Amino acid sequence: MNSLLNDLASLSEIPPYLLTIVLAWSLFWKALALWKSAKRDSKGWFVAILIINTMGIFEILYIFLFSEIKLDDKSKNKKTNKKSSKNSKLNLKSKKGFLE
Repeated sequence: MNSLLNDLASLSEIPPYLLTIVLAWSLFWKALALWKSAKRDSKGWFVAILIINTMGIFEILYIFLFSEIKLDDKSKNKKTNKKSSKNSKLNLKSKKGFLE
């Protein structure tokens, strides 16, 4: 493994320790973003994250921006659904009382 890093470093004139840090950084964010997109069943995002290599930038944007948008929308829908179901139950109770 060390000879591979030395070969890559010699091709790009980047010190091996810096190359190791960049690879670890990129691998960490890519794995986290792939896990989150798979958990959310986002097939398009999963493929894009798997293919596009941006040293973690694209992955960080997905984790903190794009995946949070859907979470907020779903939580708002759940809250409104709960309120509307409570209101409909109250309406049914008041209608029953009126009919009796």
